[in-house]
Amino acid sequence: MILYQFKVDKPIALDMTGKFVSPFPEWTHMNRILLEYELFIQTRGTLYLSNGKERFTLKEGEFLLMPPGTQQYGFQESDCSFYWLHFTTEDFESYVDTTYEHVYKPGVIVIPQTGVLRSPEKLIVMLKQLQDSIRSYSEETLNNYLTTSILCEIYNQTFFLHNQSKKKMNQQLFNDIVDYIKWHRHENLKVYQLAKYFGYNAKHLSSLFSSMAGISLKQFMIQEKMEVAKYLLTDTNQKIIEISLQLAFPDSQSFTKAFKKSMGITPTDYRSAYANRLLNF
Repeated sequence: MILYQFKVDKPIALDMTGKFVSPFPEWTHMNRILLEYELFIQTRGTLYLSNGKERFTLKEGEFLLMPPGTQQYGFQESDCSFYWLHFTTEDFESYVDTTYEHVYKPGVIVIPQTGVLRSPEKLIVMLKQLQDSIRSYSEETLNNYLTTSILCEIYNQTFFLHNQSKKKMNQQLFNDIVDYIKWHRHENLKVYQLAKYFGYNAKHLSSLFSSMAGISLKQFMIQEKMEVAKYLLTDTNQKIIEISLQLAFPDSQSFTKAFKKSMGITPTDYRSAYANRLLNF
C-alpha cells in the first residue's frame, strides 16, 4: 500500500475544489499530468481512473489520492459524481507499507493512496463547508485550514481509529454493531431490536458499546441519522419532510426537534448556512 505523509503543523494550501457530475453516461476522465495533489471522494456510481501504472475503480464511499506528476486519465466510461480537492504542500513524503500500522506523531498525518471512508457523509459536509467558505469569504488562510481539517479527518477515519480500536476488547462485535447501525440508518431501529439481532441483553450490549464508543447506543444511532441528514441537507434539494420520512421520523416536526437537539440549529438554518455548493458539469 502506498502511503502519503504530510506535516500539518501549518496549514496545507488549497488550490481549488468542487463537485463533479458526469454530463453523460459515456463520459471518461480527461488525460493530463497533475501539477498538485488531487483528492477524490466518490458519491455516486463508479469512477474508472488510471495513474499510468495502476487502474483504480472508485465506488461510492471510497477515496483516492493522487500526487503531483501523476499521468491521470480515465480508462473506461464513468457515469458518476464525486467531490474533488486540489492542494499543494512542501512537507510530504510517500512510502510503501504492507502492515497497515502507524505510530501517531504530533503534527503529522498519513493518508493511504485509496481506501473506504468510515463516514463519507461527514467528509462531504466538510467539503461543502469549504466550498461555502470560498464563495462567502475568499479568505485564503481560512480555506487552507479547512482543507487541512479535511485531510486530518480522512487520517482519523483510516489510521487513527483503526489503530486505537485494536486496543479494545470485543472489537469485532463493536465493529459489527457500528456497521449494522450504518446500514439501517434509514429505519426506525431500536436498541432492543439491535440487542436481539446480536443475541445480547439490551442493557449489557448498551453498556459494552458505551465503554468502547464513549456514547450510548441510542446516542450513536441518532448521531448516525444526523450525519445522513446533514449530507442530505447540504448535498441534495430534498424537502425537509422528504428527509424526515427517509430517516424514519414520523413527521418533519419530530425530525426538526431531534436535529436541533443534536446540532443546536434547525435543519432549515443548517441548510442555509451551507448553501453555496460548487457544482461542475
